[in-house]
Parts: sequence; C-alpha cells; structure tokens
Amino acid sequence: MRRRVVITGLGCVSPLGNDFPSTWAALIEGKSGAAPITHFDASGHKTRFACEVKGFDPAAHLGSKEARRMDRFCQFAVVAANEAAQQAGLKVTDENRDRIGVIVGTGIGGIGTLLEQVEVMRERGIDRVSPFLVPMMIADNAAGTIAIRLGVRGPNAAFVTACATGTNAVGEAAEMIRRGSADVMLAGGAEASIVSVAMAGLNSMTALSTLNDNPAGASRPFDKNRDGFVMGEGGAMLVLESLEHAQARGAHILCELSGYGTTDDAYHISAPSENGSGAALCMQLALQNANLQPEQIEYINAHGTSTQLNDKSESAAIRTAFGKHAYRLAVSSTKSMTGHLLGASGAVEAAVCTKIFQQDILPPTINYSTPDPNCDLDYVPGVARKAHPEHIMSNSFGFGGHNATAIFSRFYE
Repeated sequence: MRRRVVITGLGCVSPLGNDFPSTWAALIEGKSGAAPITHFDASGHKTRFACEVKGFDPAAHLGSKEARRMDRFCQFAVVAANEAAQQAGLKVTDENRDRIGVIVGTGIGGIGTLLEQVEVMRERGIDRVSPFLVPMMIADNAAGTIAIRLGVRGPNAAFVTACATGTNAVGEAAEMIRRGSADVMLAGGAEASIVSVAMAGLNSMTALSTLNDNPAGASRPFDKNRDGFVMGEGGAMLVLESLEHAQARGAHILCELSGYGTTDDAYHISAPSENGSGAALCMQLALQNANLQPEQIEYINAHGTSTQLNDKSESAAIRTAFGKHAYRLAVSSTKSMTGHLLGASGAVEAAVCTKIFQQDILPPTINYSTPDPNCDLDYVPGVARKAHPEHIMSNSFGFGGHNATAIFSRFYE
C-alpha cells in the first residue's frame, strides 16, 4: 500500500487577487485579469497588454529589506507559501523540520532582476552590479528562500519544465512523500516574466494574442478565433502531506492528490504534437497511477492556452485518452481569466482544482463564443457551473514537449 497524499493548505498571488480567496472569487465570477501593461513602456510592442498582478506590496508582506533581496517571482512564491502554511496550520518545530520540504518551479526565474542589472552594468559599470544578482536570478532561489524563512530542512528543489512546471512540482512533491523522503511538502510555482524582452520574443514566435483593443476578451481558449495566449504572472503554493501525518496533527484535509503522470512529446522544441499523443499518454499514466478508469473523471482543468495549436492538440489528446467519455466531461480553461502564468500556471490550477471540492462549482471558460470543429468538447462556456465531482484532472503542457497531469480526488477516510 503506497502512502496517500492529501492537500491541507493553499496560497496564491495572481492577476485576479493577492491571495487565494480573492482569486477564486474572481474566477467563479468570470472576471478577466487582462489589462494594458504597466510594468514597462509597451507602446512599441505588437502586444501591449497582459495579466499583471495588481496592487501587490511585497514590503507589506516581507519587510522592505527582505523584499529588496528577492526577485518578483520569489516574492510571489514566498507570500503564497506563507498563506498556504497558515491555512494548513503547519507548525515547524525542531522535531519535524527535517521532514518538511519545498519544491518551487519556475519557467524563467529572475529575469526581471537579470535585465535590471544588465542595465546597471551598461550605464554605471561592471563594479556596480549587485552582489545579489546571482542568488536573486537563479531558479532555485524561491525554494531556498522559503526553506530559510520557515526553517525546514527536508528535500528542496526547483523544477523547470516550461509551462508544465507547476504541475510537475506538485506531482513530484507527492512522489517524495509517497516514497518516504518527507512527511510534508510545500510545492508550487512562481513566475514574473512580463518584461519587454520576453514579450518581444514571444511575439516573434507569434505565440501571444495581439487583440490590443480588447485585452479582457483576448484569452479565448478553444474558441475558433483564438489568436494566442495572454502573458500572466503570479505564484501558487500547496501544502501536501502524507495522510497519516495530516490526521495525526488534526489537519483539515481539502482533497487527495491521487494520481500523477508525466511524459514528453519528443516532437518539437515548442509546438505540441498535432494529434496530442504525448499528452494523451500523460493523462493515461495519471489515471493508472490513481487506479482510476477514464469514466471516473468528471472535470478537466485544461492547459487551454488560447493558441491555435495547443487547444486543438489538447482536445485531440482528451478524445484519445477518454474515448466516448470525452463528450461527457466538463473541460474548462482558467487561463481565459488569469492569462498564462507559464511555470506557475499548473500550481494555480492545482489550487483551483482543490477548491472545487469545497465549493462544488466549476470555473468557466470565458470569451468562448465561436465553436471550433477541432475543439468539440464541453468547455463550460461563459458561466460557472454547479457540480459535485469525485475526481478531477489538471493538465499542463510546455515548450520542449513536456507534459504533466495531476488527478485530485474528493477525500474519504
């Protein structure tokens, strides 16, 4: 019998709110986080809008000195981890700190700090580059910082699998608990890459929407007229525990993480395989890992980026993995509201899936108005839907062909 893994805490900083409750409320209301970019002068860019985190004051959460020593992606992760640990009632002691670990994934890491210090070097010389540049820039900074702040000495890592990162981080954290490497893991992802060069690079790839006259309507997953994804930023963290540990300390259990699968398309550096074969295999492996039949899944939180290739490929993959049951599934993309948080997306969506079991409502896919013959499933268009699912699947797919799928289940003793 493998160890069961449960979720006991959620934390989030997103384009829809600076904590998880506000993020959830906006999702269920169908609000978009997209607006004109304020982080830099985007007037010369093909895409001049994004889903920025709004009204976030890192000093209020972390203190001004500590906040200055963290890149924005790290700030998001630390604040989300604090929220998740507080909700879970997690107390770190000398007795348990060696059995508590941290995984924080990021697709890009501290790109904002890197670009800032490049400008410092150009304008003021090499001797003026900050000694904090390297620790603030590197991908593992968030996981390390959380461990330092909480005083936990268990497994600690940063996953980088592009847009599959957040789901891989949560899934691999669960695997660490199952194999006995830890009793508790704080796991998730963070991203802060709404910067000029990243936006320019994605525009060069024609990956971003250019609907500048209607930012709130630009993220249109599965809609025939979708024209690219909307960049987002933020972070989310979850507290995962072995069932025995959670019960022993009297924790309130939100749901069970019952299954996890991960594969690679081995097809293209950025495009998904058109028939979705790698993604379909990933979903099938997650079902096997959870010991579930396809018919037992009732809802999928889709990767659903709003790009032509991704949404077509993911729809094909769902049909392959689920057969006729694909047409009985509810499928929605919360990226229609949050935008695409890259390495943080899967973590935000894992938190959303967890919350569904408490609220019995499915978030919608907003901006869906024109059906696409290649995307012919039930995408919960426009309005949230009441439901009482027993098992939920969440998909994340990334550049490089990375695929990750997690399955969440209603908790029973």
